[in-house]
Amino acid sequence: MNHPSANTKPLTIDNVREHIVGIDTVVPLLDGTRRPYINLDNAASTPVLRPVLDTINEFMGWYSSVHRGTGIKSQVATHAYEQAHEVAMQFAGADPETHTVIFGKNATESLNKLAHRFPFKAGDVVITTMMEHHSNDLPWRQAAEVVHTEVDRDGALDDEHLDYLLQQYAGRVRLVVVTGAANVSGYINPIHDIARKVHAAGAKILVDAAQLAPHRKVRMGSADGPGHLDFLVTASHKMYAPFGASCLFGPRELFLEGDPDMVGGGVVDIVTVDSVKWTDLPDREEAGSPNVVGGVAQAKTMKTLMEIGMENIAAHEAELTAYLLKKLNAIPQIKVFGLSDPARASERVGVVPLQVEGISHYLVAAILSAEGGIGVRNGCFCAHPYLFKLLDLDEKASAAYQQQIISGTKAHLPGLVRISFGCYNNSDDVDHLVEMLEKIIRREYRGHYLQDMVSGAYWPQNFEIEPQRYFSL
Repeated sequence: MNHPSANTKPLTIDNVREHIVGIDTVVPLLDGTRRPYINLDNAASTPVLRPVLDTINEFMGWYSSVHRGTGIKSQVATHAYEQAHEVAMQFAGADPETHTVIFGKNATESLNKLAHRFPFKAGDVVITTMMEHHSNDLPWRQAAEVVHTEVDRDGALDDEHLDYLLQQYAGRVRLVVVTGAANVSGYINPIHDIARKVHAAGAKILVDAAQLAPHRKVRMGSADGPGHLDFLVTASHKMYAPFGASCLFGPRELFLEGDPDMVGGGVVDIVTVDSVKWTDLPDREEAGSPNVVGGVAQAKTMKTLMEIGMENIAAHEAELTAYLLKKLNAIPQIKVFGLSDPARASERVGVVPLQVEGISHYLVAAILSAEGGIGVRNGCFCAHPYLFKLLDLDEKASAAYQQQIISGTKAHLPGLVRISFGCYNNSDDVDHLVEMLEKIIRREYRGHYLQDMVSGAYWPQNFEIEPQRYFSL
């Protein structure tokens, strides 16, 4: 796991693009030509870092069951998997004496695990925000009473409303859950400042860092510090290791209380017909055969990001975001949501949602793909309340759209086009994107696009991708 990649050149922010798997993959375009694919949908999933893939390929020769075998391969695999937990703790600045890290398959699973494991009582309240991904909203609705903190017109957290809710539900608030960075607008929450307020109110805080950890250094902090984070969740598929793994960091003492939420093999020391003795952390919370490969990949990508330097990643992405914002602000037909001032680009991660005047977000995304070879995301981004707030939709309009969805059509559902950067994107990617957006605005695109009324997606007529030509099992 510690052996160098086949490419021993030190990895830096300046050469990281060379280490992205698939960076030179060419895709077919509507006009019959082909061009290298530009991925501007990194907030959904990132590509693989070459050192991560190299490490996995090397590890596969030693892949075996963990914690259950005396064979040499099992011992090596067990060591790698345990070491992966140690690396994750280092990445998050967690203290092994007071914290644990539990591996899951994705951030959604990790958030659901905590919702099941947190010792809620009747009448307890969870405060979340209007900017959350559904994964950091819906699990809490099943566990406690949930109230939402408002956001302002730019999509930023309403601090005064948070203060109000902490006071209104004083004595009942057990947990405040907040995204580190919003997946729609890229807005970065001041998580440690929020943590101080939460702890002063006698509650704990969870930070969903799925969108933050790939772009900024995250730190749990000392458990006795007022600004520390009680719980933290990350997702490796957004951190250049899409092999199915996530981290849930939290206090050891909480996960040592009560029974695990999922039980079976690997979580016990001894079982009789009458009793069970749970094993130590993190194994007691990772039931069954774990995703060893995903854990190793997750650790390697964390090591690689630390090698590049999170401060270097942040600076590069802020520069790239400012470059994009300057160009977009110069186009009257494009509206940027969230912070649109290039001088404040460092206050957001590289996520820029936009709207092209008079053209459906579905159509813009389809043209960018079919005629520009550019991958973006469009729609509501699993954050419907936040997006409706940014679009300033009232309750009547929201209800009308909900009824359309219930009736089986998403064709008229409002949404935005989201541009999201990875640390490997560059100004050439931005230039090609803006060139394509300007063509769309001038109606200079070639294709005739037909809309599927059920999904809302547009597809160019007489243009078949035939995915099996490019990859098939």
